[in-house]
Amino acid sequence: MGQPADVLRFDQVELRRWRVDDLEVLHVAISESRDHLLPWMPFAATHDRKQGEGFLSHSQKQWVLGEEYNYAITSAGVVVGSCGLHRRIGPGGLEIGYWLHHAWTGKGLATMAAAALVQAGRALRGIDRIEIHHGAPNSASGAVARRLGFTEIEHVRLPDGPDAPGETGVQVRWRLQI
Repeated sequence: MGQPADVLRFDQVELRRWRVDDLEVLHVAISESRDHLLPWMPFAATHDRKQGEGFLSHSQKQWVLGEEYNYAITSAGVVVGSCGLHRRIGPGGLEIGYWLHHAWTGKGLATMAAAALVQAGRALRGIDRIEIHHGAPNSASGAVARRLGFTEIEHVRLPDGPDAPGETGVQVRWRLQI
């Protein structure tokens, strides 16, 4: 199936594969944005350096296995968030996930990062669709999907209910056929 490149570029963003020595920049980005991330990202509530180490180690292992491709989002040389391609929606599919540091929102960077991931996903053999999933109240994530030409395909009630304070337990799923 192949793997995406370690570095992806699109407009004002450069995505680079997370490295185990990125612990401090990851920790700062999450800690400074905790209030911004908390409504949508369950990890923000309990984030600490140990969790960051776990994420970076997990990212390295999953990359080698070909299951997840996690990237630091950088702009002007600064780490401004995180994104990834995930093989968790069945054969032929990739799911995109992303978040930004609060100071870097509203500049189109999440859309640029997702566009870079779409380009990388299109280049992988065996991929026929890419999806974005987000909580129904998270309209900013829906706007990213819409701007990139994804089609809203369904709203799904999560069996375990919401997993973050801003969530309602309903997930919106968007799809881009490749």
